Parts: sequence; C-alpha cells; structure tokens
Amino acid sequence: MQYQRQQQPGCGGCLLIILLIVFISGGAPALINFLGTLIYTVLAGILLLAALFFGFSFWVRKKVATYEHSQSESHNRFVWLLVQILIHTAKLDGQITRDEIQTIHRFFQYNLRYSQTQMLWVKELIKEATNSDQSLDTLLQEFKSTFAYEPRLILLELVYQVLYTKTTVPEDELKLARYIASYLDISEYDQRTVEAKYRYKQQYGTATGQDMSGQHYATLGLSKGASAEEVKKAYRKLSMQYHPDKVAHLGDEFRAIAENKMKEINAAYDFFKRK
Repeated sequence: MQYQRQQQPGCGGCLLIILLIVFISGGAPALINFLGTLIYTVLAGILLLAALFFGFSFWVRKKVATYEHSQSESHNRFVWLLVQILIHTAKLDGQITRDEIQTIHRFFQYNLRYSQTQMLWVKELIKEATNSDQSLDTLLQEFKSTFAYEPRLILLELVYQVLYTKTTVPEDELKLARYIASYLDISEYDQRTVEAKYRYKQQYGTATGQDMSGQHYATLGLSKGASAEEVKKAYRKLSMQYHPDKVAHLGDEFRAIAENKMKEINAAYDFFKRK
C-alpha cells in the first residue's frame, strides 16, 4: 500500500456552521436577514460581473467599428477577402486547427504590424470566415472583379508569406496557392517568381556574400546564369508591378508590403549591376 498525502480539508461545512451561529445568537429573524443579505450579495456580484462583461464587449465593438469606419472600402474589402481566402487555405484538410488560427494571427500582428485594435477586428473577421460557407471560387471571383492586377499580386505574396511560416509547406497547400494565382489570372512567371523567392528563403535562409546570387535570381524570377538583358527586363517588369503607389488605396500596411518588395527587387538588380 503506497503512502498518500492527505488532502487539505475543504470548507463545505463553514457556511452551515455560520448559519447555526447566527440562528443561535439571533434566532430565526436574524437567520432570515443573514440569508437575504447573502443572496443579495451573490446576485449583486453576478450582475456586476455581467455588466462588466457586456461593458467590455461594447467597448471592444465600438473600437473595432470606429477603426473599420476610418478605413477605405477598398482596404476593408481587401482584408476581408484576404482573411476568407487564408481560412479556406487552412481548411484544406477539412478542419482548421488552433495552430493554423495562431499562424494567421501572428501574420497580421508581426508581418503587417497590426495594433491591438486592428487585431480585434481581424479576430472578428476570422470568426466570421470560419463559420462561412462561401466557396473559394466565389471569393476569388469577387477579388478578381474588384481589384486590379497589382493588388492580386500582393494577395498572392501574402498567401505565400503565410504558407512559408510553416517549417514544411504541404504540397496540397502549394497547389492551392497556384490555383489561386491561376484563377486571378496572375501569369505563370509572376507566380513562379513569388514561390521561388519563399522556397529559396526557406531552404537556404537569408544568404550573405557570394551566396546571395541564388536569392537575387529567385527574387527576380530568373534561373541562375541569366543574362544582363534578362535581369534588366525582369527588374523593369517587377518594379512596375510592385510600385507602392499602385496599392496605396489598400492601406498603409499593404503599401509597406509593396515597399519591402521593391527593396528586394532593387537590391537584386543592384547586386547584378555591380557584378
């Protein structure tokens, strides 16, 4: 027989003892008054907690609504469709896990640098998207009819950013990303350029020194050994597509995505010019 540590006694009988003391000292009237006060206190506590909960919920909804109304319709529609498409990608295996939701949260918080208020809004959008039964094709058709080519490229860039936060990207999710690109009429070259960049970064990390040529070729969507003319042509094409002014109407965070992309493109071109 093993030794077992004795549990601390609870206080289930404490209330009974208190009631007995009140009854002995003051009789039935005192006991009734005590019970009434006790019930009133408990009910008041429950009502106070409920009021605090609904008050906090109202404050959150008001902050989210104020932020949403401060943004353009294009911005709000873009983010709504982005969240819907990301949730569809996460649901590819028939379910969406808590880790996949956290991945999307981290993407908005760290990649797009969303504030606490913006994150509250995104969480509401994620909840809505999780319960939505809209098909992916319906969402993509709306995106295609609403936004020009450059915002579609930014969307694809963001889809790949989320996918490549994973240590190993499932092949079916990569196929879905390619399907999204095809549906949005993004050229095969542009799709391969985006995918090659993230694939290279995942395989080799951020290169330095002489090893940077592979990373810069991937950024420009070129194979190793591409000619100077091919480098120049790719640079001109990409710098026009990712010019920040073409996505400025989507909001500051997406303009910043385009600016970062332009920095990568410029760095790649400068690298080959120096060579």
